[in-house]
Amino acid sequence: MKNHESYNEKNNESSDVQLVVNIAKQTLTLYQHNREMAQYTVSTAKNGIGSQQDSGCTPLGKHFIAKKIGANEPINAVFIGRVPTGERYSAELGERHPERDWILSRILWLSGVEEGFNKGSNSQGGCDTYQRYIYIHGTPDSESMGVPLSHGCIRMRNEDIIELFDQIAEGISVTIVAH
Repeated sequence: MKNHESYNEKNNESSDVQLVVNIAKQTLTLYQHNREMAQYTVSTAKNGIGSQQDSGCTPLGKHFIAKKIGANEPINAVFIGRVPTGERYSAELGERHPERDWILSRILWLSGVEEGFNKGSNSQGGCDTYQRYIYIHGTPDSESMGVPLSHGCIRMRNEDIIELFDQIAEGISVTIVAH
């Protein structure tokens, strides 16, 4: 899928693979044919649930994977602006750059499908998941999982995001629920 605007919700709903992120449980579950295939512990937003631009929150609702980024990168590859820097994360690199929000290994860039809720804008301003750069991505192993600590994205262990990345295609459904 080259353009996130070309999403076809009808095709997505008929897909046999989907992801569900549960914020209360801090889990991401992979389903195939409505059967649970895998479940991962994740970390969603420290600021809680929300879809507004610059809120630092994780958005709820129906989304899809607009772009998969990093397919052939090594584990712990560092991304800035969705581009690999050529660096590989280490504790030493983390200490040298404490200001960075580490996006590692793989990126699954989400796009919302619910106009005025997680797509486009509403009376409060922008609420577009894609334009907010909300991803499912790897994070340093030193970061806690099962606790909301991100800036809005859904963080995963590097081994987990690579495993998930290899099992799914662009365009699959991702539903983010509160509980």
